[in-house]
Amino acid sequence: MLENYYPVLLFILVGLVFGGVLVALGWGASTALGVNRPDTEKLSPYECGFEAFEDARMKFDVRYYLVAILFILFDLEIAFLFPWAVTLNEIGPFGFASMMLFLAILVVGFVYEWRKGALEWE
Repeated sequence: MLENYYPVLLFILVGLVFGGVLVALGWGASTALGVNRPDTEKLSPYECGFEAFEDARMKFDVRYYLVAILFILFDLEIAFLFPWAVTLNEIGPFGFASMMLFLAILVVGFVYEWRKGALEWE
């Protein structure tokens, strides 16, 4: 009975060994090339706008929250638009009207973001 599990055990062992070898090769190559320490460009602020590894309780601009809300709005919109477009012939006028209502709500969110100045950068 247990001999049926030998291929599974072998598969797990080969995967672990292969993964370990790849990690060791990457670490060895970065050490040999001298690139194992990040430079100042990688430690500079890029998306959030403040220095990395500072106090976690510092204040920062609300616009970052507005940009996050904007991203969620458009991400959600695309996630619902593709299946809707594929099944538009089958769902009929009710499906079309419900998606138009959904898009209208998203447009209201976009207008809110626009009025709050989330799209303006200094």
